[in-house]
Amino acid sequence: MFTSSKAPILAGVDGSEVALAAVRWAAIDAAHRHAPLHLVYLTGGLGDHGSGVEFGPSAPGSYRWGGPDALEIAYATAIAESAPINRIDVTAELTNAAPVPVLRRRSETARLLVVGAHDLGAFSRAMLGSLSTALARQAGCPVAVVPRGVEHGDGPVVVGVDASTSSAAAVSLAFDEAAFRGADLVAVHALSGFPGSLIESREGGEGLLDRSLAGYSEAYPEVTVRRVVVEDHPARRLLEAGEKARSIVVGSRGHDDFSAMPLGSVSRAVLHGAQVPVIVTRPASFARHPRNGR
Repeated sequence: MFTSSKAPILAGVDGSEVALAAVRWAAIDAAHRHAPLHLVYLTGGLGDHGSGVEFGPSAPGSYRWGGPDALEIAYATAIAESAPINRIDVTAELTNAAPVPVLRRRSETARLLVVGAHDLGAFSRAMLGSLSTALARQAGCPVAVVPRGVEHGDGPVVVGVDASTSSAAAVSLAFDEAAFRGADLVAVHALSGFPGSLIESREGGEGLLDRSLAGYSEAYPEVTVRRVVVEDHPARRLLEAGEKARSIVVGSRGHDDFSAMPLGSVSRAVLHGAQVPVIVTRPASFARHPRNGR
């Protein structure tokens, strides 16, 4: 699916409750996917640079500087959350370095990067500003942003669809998520800024959905898809459709200037407003029809 079938899930740790919630979410996801989990505690500021020190599961408390207690708690939490589902390999890393460069490098060999949102910890305050935006644009894998108190629910997976390559990556990941979790998929296309009459806009939007979802019904016959074409702001409709979702999947446009709608701004708005996990993809982070490429 990503770099390899053994690519780890990566989780950022900062000692806050919301980061611990993200670790729980990541551990459960890793256990269900039989994937290793790697925890990273970063003590450097957003602009700092430093060298890293790594340790494995046998010695989570070996280093007594820069938040080792928080990392030990996160490590123990990951083991406890994953154990009832599946035994997984959990590793941890304590590094005095800036979050964005380290997490970006680690993400190059990860299947998913998980960070927390909506908290007062230094890592989390920055996350919804420069950190989450930078990671969504630069990470080498999809980025899951998990709010406080969230659990793996039983709602649908919601995905935003437009004509961009980033949207194609989001659709691909969303189908894989829905199939893996036994969930329905809600594909949302908003007509904001679409030229022509409402009838023409709706027909154009439905045609775009047809093209964007083509082939996925055959690749994922177990996934029930509900299509939503509305005249509304994309972020507002995604937040409404995703209010009780398992997750919302959006594409980060990055340098893709051919998008039909500004998914860069949409992804930021959804990150700020969602009360469920938001998974942000980039065009190169997920291949089309992943079930065929594992």
